[in-house]
Amino acid sequence: MASFLVSLLLLVLQKYATPSELVKASFGTTLDAIDLDPVLAANVSEDVTSSPPPGTSKRTPHSIIIGVRKGGTRALLEMLDIHPEVAAAATEVHFFDWDENYAKGLEWYRDLMPYSYPHQITIEKTPGYFTSPLAPERICAMNSSIKLLLILRDPAERVISDYTQVYFNRLENHKPVQAIENLLVRSGSLNIRYKAIQRSLYDVHMRNWLKHFPLEQIHIVDGDALIHDPLPELQKVERFLNLAPRIVSSNFYFNQTKGFYCIRSDGRERCLHESKGRPHPSVNNTVLQQLRSYLQEHNQHFFRMVKRTFSWQ
Repeated sequence: MASFLVSLLLLVLQKYATPSELVKASFGTTLDAIDLDPVLAANVSEDVTSSPPPGTSKRTPHSIIIGVRKGGTRALLEMLDIHPEVAAAATEVHFFDWDENYAKGLEWYRDLMPYSYPHQITIEKTPGYFTSPLAPERICAMNSSIKLLLILRDPAERVISDYTQVYFNRLENHKPVQAIENLLVRSGSLNIRYKAIQRSLYDVHMRNWLKHFPLEQIHIVDGDALIHDPLPELQKVERFLNLAPRIVSSNFYFNQTKGFYCIRSDGRERCLHESKGRPHPSVNNTVLQQLRSYLQEHNQHFFRMVKRTFSWQ
């Protein structure tokens, strides 16, 4: 009798519950609890349940935001999505960096893209691509002329942001956490094997991308500049992607409470998920200087590779 009632309840949920409630009923958690942006959750739900608009189709991306993790990829994608000629994929697909997804084939990947009109370009973002040894060759095999977007920020600050995300994720999942100094330093020396540091060696990863793509096909967005003044960086991206200039200053407003720019478009306002822009922990100054000193040579090498410099040199 009990099993019959459970089955009956699930049937009712499937007919009337929201996607969030279904997940909760099945797994004991909600979509929000696994850190899915409410805006993105709405996009995912809409894409699944609604029929495609007439004249649209799903296409492989014309451009991919390849990284870097904690560099501002979500902000960049959300801001580009303002443009009427951009169709942005709602989730990180991890097609080119996860073997189990890549094995599913290109049609599986295409099916995860949004419906778009012929005059639009499709953009996908997965920050893990930049540091993946396999992604450059795989993307090149799909489309050797694709335009790539790479958003970078001060690599030392990126390390701290990387730590902060993992720290809060572990807290929310009731897992033990460590002070950042315990991860950055081992036996009195900088722990250069720490994954967060490895991800900030921009020159190491860029070298792999330049084996498969000319520099002219990789546009680097200054993540620090995007945070403080979004429009100039987005105008550069519009030109790189051959998009008509449609993004304007009125599309952004500074949210004093959150401490960063939010988006205004189509008569509504939205900010990034609350997990974005979390305050960083204070880091022992000696340890921070060790980190910056180690990264300096890599930064200089990167500047020579891309033929430009950044404020975090």
